[in-house]
Amino acid sequence: MAVVSSHTLNSVNGTHAGGIAVGLYRLAANGERTAVFQTAMDEGGRLSETVNLSAEDGQAQFELVFQTGAYFALQSLPQDGLQIMKEVVIRFTMPDPDARYHIPLMLSPNSYSVWWSS
Repeated sequence: MAVVSSHTLNSVNGTHAGGIAVGLYRLAANGERTAVFQTAMDEGGRLSETVNLSAEDGQAQFELVFQTGAYFALQSLPQDGLQIMKEVVIRFTMPDPDARYHIPLMLSPNSYSVWWSS
């Protein structure tokens, strides 16, 4: 089984961004989304979920969706009301059904940086 993991970091104050709601969705050819899992980052801003990809095409598209708007609404930000991003959507494939797909995310109210680390 594959493992999808992440670590969210608040780049405004340098802390772990815990409690962010996150979901993994499989995208069909027609654009329809099917939930694979829905959960939340732990208090340390970490996620690790196993995903059974045995029946998947290696080129299947997935979306990892982080609900960052709700997280930043609860933070003490220097300039209230200037947040324009409500979620971060990362679209990717998982060609190896037994690999680890670690996708860390550094975020602020209006930007993010993401990369793949295996």
